[in-house]
Amino acid sequence: MKRKNNKRKAFTLVELLVVVLIITMLAAFVAPRMFSGIGKTKADLTKAKMAIVENALARFYIDCGRYPDDSEGLEVLVLPPSDMEDGKWHGPYLKRSDLVDLWDNPYIYVAEGEYNPGSFDLISLGADAMDGGEGDNMDIYND
Repeated sequence: MKRKNNKRKAFTLVELLVVVLIITMLAAFVAPRMFSGIGKTKADLTKAKMAIVENALARFYIDCGRYPDDSEGLEVLVLPPSDMEDGKWHGPYLKRSDLVDLWDNPYIYVAEGEYNPGSFDLISLGADAMDGGEGDNMDIYND
């Protein structure tokens, strides 16, 4: 009787473990570099989204002759204020989803700006939703 050559062509367990180890090591070195810019990207996009809110505030000013006061806040860009004269408010100027930053925190509107004297302040408190901070937690103000 003839004996068949039963050599299998496959990877051994040790070879597979070595490949998994190499991939894990590469991921450990490459992933932090790839994802380190995500926080800066969110901050940049939040600035751009703030510009959209500023544009809506400018359109509100043109239509109504004034900026919203602190008690009205940014809500008047979505719903008309109760004391508004008929025909002045031509909104909604924004969708409700435009009133939150990329961390799902509402923008803070200050009618008499501290950072922009003579105008209004629009503030995002960053990822931590608290005053101050660095990196992703840094506060972002309109220009």
